Amino acid sequence: MTEGVCEEMEMRKKKLPIGIENFEKLRSDNFYYIDKTGLIRELLNNWGEVNLFTRPRRFGKTLNMSMLEHFFSLNGDKHIFDGLDISKETALREEYMGKYPVISVSLKGIDARSYEIAYQMAVQIIIEAAAKFYFLLESEKLNEHDKAAYRDLLDKNMNEGMFGSSLRKLSGMLEKHYGTKVIVLIDEYDVPLAKAHANGYYDQMISLIRSLLGEVLKTNSSLKLAVLTGCLRISKESIFTGLNNLKVLTIADERFDEYFGFTDKEVKGLLEYYDVLDHYEAVKRWYDGYQFGNVEVYCPWDVLNHCDRIRSEPHVQPENYWINTSSNDAVKRFIQESANITTKREIERLVAGEVITKEIHQELTYAEVYQSIDNIWSLLFTTGYLTQRGKAEGRRMKLAIPNLAIRDIFETQIMEFFKENVREDGDMLNRFCDALRNKDAENVEKIFTEYLRKTISIRDTAARTEMKENFYHGVLLGILGVKTRWGISSNREMGEGYADILAEPDTGDMGIIIEVKYAHDGDLDEVCKAALRQIEYTKYEDDLEDDGVENILKYGIACYKKRCKVMLAEK
Repeated sequence: MTEGVCEEMEMRKKKLPIGIENFEKLRSDNFYYIDKTGLIRELLNNWGEVNLFTRPRRFGKTLNMSMLEHFFSLNGDKHIFDGLDISKETALREEYMGKYPVISVSLKGIDARSYEIAYQMAVQIIIEAAAKFYFLLESEKLNEHDKAAYRDLLDKNMNEGMFGSSLRKLSGMLEKHYGTKVIVLIDEYDVPLAKAHANGYYDQMISLIRSLLGEVLKTNSSLKLAVLTGCLRISKESIFTGLNNLKVLTIADERFDEYFGFTDKEVKGLLEYYDVLDHYEAVKRWYDGYQFGNVEVYCPWDVLNHCDRIRSEPHVQPENYWINTSSNDAVKRFIQESANITTKREIERLVAGEVITKEIHQELTYAEVYQSIDNIWSLLFTTGYLTQRGKAEGRRMKLAIPNLAIRDIFETQIMEFFKENVREDGDMLNRFCDALRNKDAENVEKIFTEYLRKTISIRDTAARTEMKENFYHGVLLGILGVKTRWGISSNREMGEGYADILAEPDTGDMGIIIEVKYAHDGDLDEVCKAALRQIEYTKYEDDLEDDGVENILKYGIACYKKRCKVMLAEK
């Protein structure tokens, strides 16, 4: 096969659907699609009038909601379902496909610092939802009173009472016009509550959302079926009071477990299609490991982004794509609890790849999530930072960090927390830096050991030696980085190699070269000597001497768990 033909075949491959959340666009514009239409079959065969799916961010909730909208809706091209799983379900298609008016709204854009602005955003969402049915003003089935009520739904000055009843009223008008009941889809129902809690207007927002959902889901005789998605299962008492027709389907449920996230088979198929199957093991280590029900799934957002990168840069290393889509507040607050020695040890065990058993409460309110460490464990589970391992025993679950991408978030937050603590301990910092300058290896060792005891150690037994060294390297940089007037460089090219850390005190006449090594067998003395030999062999000091620095100190530091050994090279 000629090179030109190969290139043409490559160009004909489907596009990767990164950030594509519109099902019709994905199917019509030649994007790669991992078939999740079995969700429709399961939803209809296991009927629930109101269904709430709770899943972490970036696991395909919005795309699945778009899929449902296009399946049920009276409008649109139904050929986009040709060849998919649901196309085999002849009876279901004849009964439900293209047979219902659909009201579809997403609340995930309601993000504001004040309730007033958030309310304006919420009103705009209702206006846009109502405006899709502008033909109701011409409907012969609606009377003038109905049409006046419809115009109220297009008014940006609608009051909270009108807002609360808006979707119920719109449902009634659509039923009257079409003579059939209505499908209601509400995506990311809890995002306004999370934002309101973060910005101090939670009580007002929960009252608003409670009234909206209560009317459209509980007192709505025009409702055929409703599906909601969210990240957190807000307690029924606070938002779904009296809603007896609610079916909640969480990440712990075996039902629907394969329809959010990518399965192992689906990821292999994706990588094979794009001719990058040789990256499978790395993709699995970094992005697999979430357990939904009985199925282990990958994070779609990470898989698609990394697949896109490795197609053009085959040697690129995996990275955490998810971290940029969230504030990671849950992990941050969890790490801050490490002042409690028990929690600190549990965090260390998690980061080391171990499993921790905890009682999980999936039904919380945003006002409760940070009230206790027990609730934070539950939040980490529901938001995907921790995942289940094996079967739950009642509320007790075995929890673990799912994969390297999430562990990277934990390690980043651990290091940030450590740096904040270092800044607060100016006396210890100054003693450490004075000891370095004064050739006092004994005190450098003593103070560095104190720092290691204070921080949460990252000691994954499965990690490569260089990854463990990176942790200790990071701690040292965290300590030295607070000396803003010192010159600190990391992995700087010097002589015939790369120095781990070069510190140049603000006096301008001294250079301190530090080589950090991990003593995987616990022999700190020998590893310290090896670090000093590396400094000599690579002639790190040559560049400093060329710059006129005569006073050069060379330290070898060996670390093992929370112990360290420091040696100063003799002249």
